[in-house]
Amino acid sequence: MERHNGFTLIELMIVVAVIGILAAIALPNYSEYVLRSKISEAVSGLSQMATKLEQHYQDNRDYTGACAAAGTAAVAALPPDTSNFVFACPTLNAAAYVVTATGQGKMNGFVYRIEPNNVKTTTSVGAGWAGAGSSCWVLNKGGGC
Repeated sequence: MERHNGFTLIELMIVVAVIGILAAIALPNYSEYVLRSKISEAVSGLSQMATKLEQHYQDNRDYTGACAAAGTAAVAALPPDTSNFVFACPTLNAAAYVVTATGQGKMNGFVYRIEPNNVKTTTSVGAGWAGAGSSCWVLNKGGGC
């Protein structure tokens, strides 16, 4: 009796089904991981900006004039905008500041902010994420900080 080498159709279908199941689990998790990694751009930029603004306040006892455009030689120059976040100082006066990081592109909908005394807030988050209005920076889809 002659023996045939190779795979049967059922064996190939099982392999395809296993690969499909693994892809169905891995792809959404990977997409969320990529979004979470982009949040670090906003968090690090805001933290650096807060440090610079506090340094300016220590030197001048005033926040006024501290927030400068990105790329300038000022003590508190805004971080350069990235493909994922735009940084701005919508509020800047003698006693307070607000610096925001607004998402764009794939990060559209995410808005983080920082104020004096290291007050961190998440104004809004992307679709499918929880934690909008949190008194911390939301770092994951479940709303955790």
